[in-house]
Amino acid sequence: MDKQQVLNFFFKRRSIRKYKDMDVSQEDIDIILRAAMSAPSAGNQQPWHFIVVDDRQKMKEITKYHPYSSMLNTAPKCIIVAGDVSSQRYEGYWVQDCAAATQNMLLAIAQLGLGGVWLGVHPRKEREEAIRKIFNMPDHFVPFAIVAIGVPDEEKGPSDRYNPERVHMNTW
Repeated sequence: MDKQQVLNFFFKRRSIRKYKDMDVSQEDIDIILRAAMSAPSAGNQQPWHFIVVDDRQKMKEITKYHPYSSMLNTAPKCIIVAGDVSSQRYEGYWVQDCAAATQNMLLAIAQLGLGGVWLGVHPRKEREEAIRKIFNMPDHFVPFAIVAIGVPDEEKGPSDRYNPERVHMNTW
């Protein structure tokens, strides 16, 4: 693999919000979840839990509480990422851990030829409470994000967002 191929792996990941009327296989969902759970976590705590959702009514319910979730009306599946805060050894790091798992999911989705988009839930308390209620989540789990998944019905080219003005060497 040459160096450009390494970068293309990342450039291929784009936020896809339009989906074809096609399902996502259980095999692909398993691969996406395996990728998520291979993310690094503070102290190897792995605080993440996932709810795979294909219930149209629940997905429609999310759109009532999350202002940027209209793509859930056409996405065949979504995955809720939640952090278990009850057993934190390193307080607050569950956020970074769940973010790493979410990014791994998005990279896997792109490599599978699927489309996905990250919908932020945490730290918006009203979104957290709504998701917790819709999915009957225990209080010690904090809904972190929702990832919509489907077969893309839009095409976006690779995106290189490198900005050398944001790079500092040894000091600011």
